[in-house]
Amino acid sequence: MTTWICFLRGVNVGGNKMLKMAELKSLFDALKLRDAKTYLQSGNVVFRSDEPDRAALTRRIEDGIRKKSGMEVKVILRTTDELRKVIAANPLPPEDRNPSALVVAFLAGSVAEKGRNALTLLKIPSEELQFGDREIYLYFPENMARSKLAAALTEKKVGVNVTARNWNTVNALLKMGEEL
Repeated sequence: MTTWICFLRGVNVGGNKMLKMAELKSLFDALKLRDAKTYLQSGNVVFRSDEPDRAALTRRIEDGIRKKSGMEVKVILRTTDELRKVIAANPLPPEDRNPSALVVAFLAGSVAEKGRNALTLLKIPSEELQFGDREIYLYFPENMARSKLAAALTEKKVGVNVTARNWNTVNALLKMGEEL
């Protein structure tokens, strides 16, 4: 049995793709995904499953959301072990930064060179940007909401499905996963 962390892209952000977390938990239960727990209102779910195929599990969740709500929502999955490694690999020491301005962008795959170049060109001097294998580590000390770099964290620019969470959320989700 694997414990998974599910990141939904663009749910409940700016009044768009509104999905109540109780409905999301209920959907996961209906999909026979065990012990589903949501975190915050932005589409984070921790659950357990016997399904070893990440792609099949991703499709199952995306199809379930589409059928239940009529919305197209992209999903990115990480296991608790993978999330632990993401935290350990962070090249931007959190103790030196505001954790709410420290962000991990989770990717469905690796960023192509074109995507890396596009993001690097948008970074202003105060911002930090480091690429992992399937994550991008970012720091927005001024204002993420007005950052051109943050706005470019899209599938169109990066080349793969992407969704971002701040450092506090990433750590809280790992804790939830470890407690299941």
